[in-house]
Amino acid sequence: MKRILLLVLAVLTLTGTARAWDWWNWNYPPDNEEVQLNSTNLPIVWIDVDGEYIDRDEPISARMRIIHNGNGQLNYADTVAHPGQIVDYEGYVALRYRGNSSFTASDKKPYSIRPLDKPLEEGGVKQKVKILGMGKDNNWALLAPYNDKSMMRDLLAFEISRPWMEYTPQGRYCELFLDGTYYGVYIFTEVVSKGKHRLNLPDPGETDDDLTGGYIMEVDRTDEPTYTSKYHPVSSTGVRYQNKYINFQYKSPDYEDLTQDQVDYINNRIDQMEQQLWIYRPTGSASYQDYLDVDNFVDYQLAQELGHNVDGYRLSGKFFKRRDSEDARFKMVLWDMNLAYGNSDYFQGWRTDTWIYQNNDLLNSEGDEQLVPFWWYRLNTNPDYIAALKTRWAQYRRGNLRDDRIMATIDSLASVLTSHGAEFRNSEAWPRWGQYVWPNYYVASDFQDEVGWLKQWIGQRIAWMDQQYGFDPNALLRGDVDADGFVGIGDVTTLIDYLLDSTALDIDLRVADCDQDSNITIGDVTSLIDYILNGSW
Repeated sequence: MKRILLLVLAVLTLTGTARAWDWWNWNYPPDNEEVQLNSTNLPIVWIDVDGEYIDRDEPISARMRIIHNGNGQLNYADTVAHPGQIVDYEGYVALRYRGNSSFTASDKKPYSIRPLDKPLEEGGVKQKVKILGMGKDNNWALLAPYNDKSMMRDLLAFEISRPWMEYTPQGRYCELFLDGTYYGVYIFTEVVSKGKHRLNLPDPGETDDDLTGGYIMEVDRTDEPTYTSKYHPVSSTGVRYQNKYINFQYKSPDYEDLTQDQVDYINNRIDQMEQQLWIYRPTGSASYQDYLDVDNFVDYQLAQELGHNVDGYRLSGKFFKRRDSEDARFKMVLWDMNLAYGNSDYFQGWRTDTWIYQNNDLLNSEGDEQLVPFWWYRLNTNPDYIAALKTRWAQYRRGNLRDDRIMATIDSLASVLTSHGAEFRNSEAWPRWGQYVWPNYYVASDFQDEVGWLKQWIGQRIAWMDQQYGFDPNALLRGDVDADGFVGIGDVTTLIDYLLDSTALDIDLRVADCDQDSNITIGDVTSLIDYILNGSW
């Protein structure tokens, strides 16, 4: 590939059509290729391709080395002056570009990483490795935060959603060098895939229960083999868009690795779920509950709506199915939140006062082909589903979505990026402050401005969702001693620990006063246990 491109470049140069090397944007280097890194709190990743062109479709062999001396320790780019540093990974990888709009609409490109035992040219095969404390696997990504100038929207969504979801990818900030050039801050992350430390799903078999799982599918475009839904997306009032379609990509196993029986099975299973959703009416029974995990769909919806993710539900909508003997229902997995939290000036992604699941009217009017599946309209006509949304929202707002906690999460991510200059170096390499980068709604003047605006947006969004779901953030939940959003055995343990050593724990005495006698005693433990057993105070 490189030889062909060099030949084309030489011909263009000789004919006067192009200048030489400065004409060709080889492997998309940053604006400033002279940024220096001495020390950093982030892991340092070196990838060497020896000048080879990195392709989007076909992987090439590369060498990758990661220095990570541990949390709280600095990492040094000069390994000669600083010998003895901890090498987290060193070896060959299969490297290619990845992403859709994150590739085409970003100067800073993301990568797919597959560790190898030796170069591809020598028959290298994928190796499962542990990277930066994340569990062993052979499928990784280097996300390239670019239009998200806070560089935290994906990780923020993952961190605040992790307690809700069965599986949410992990990611680590790092700083990347490609062929010796500093490329900036990246996120080394797991991808949604099968694996012992990810979605622990077996490959589907050919018959009986083995045929029923496991599958990973994705609501997305038609740029890969897809199955087209028999049911069209609908408007905010339930009217079908007859000229629009919902498409499902086969993510694992890959389409070419599926047998016809397996393709037929998963397609039919989707048909069955969608049929039950389609025929459901608010006055009828909800048979779709046999086909999808309602709690999981509630959690996924809350994550998408909190972020008001303009691509939510309709793109990167990853879902999976286990074998029937384990769990016959579909479940969703969170992914791709870089345009969430107000970071979009198209399709009104910046708004804080609308539901994104109702965005089809706007999407259709502007000619977009990828609309929100009708699933979410149908679910939100079910009173029981809506009640579950409200209950879950109240739990999370008293737990990890409490105002102070979510702002502390943002501050923690910001501190990681700024405490030893990583954000500054990234901005030197990619100077974009004060510039519009598609599809920014707010054009910040610097990192602090961006983070401040993000906090403001999230505060407004949470307040609006509180109103819609009838949650009073100032109301106390009696008995929620551990402040996780609901009352359970953990509160009993926390209350006992407090009684044993009141100086070791900081609890809200108002919610700990379970028997409401204005004192915290063993009587409160008894009252709390009675409530857990009987459901009433």
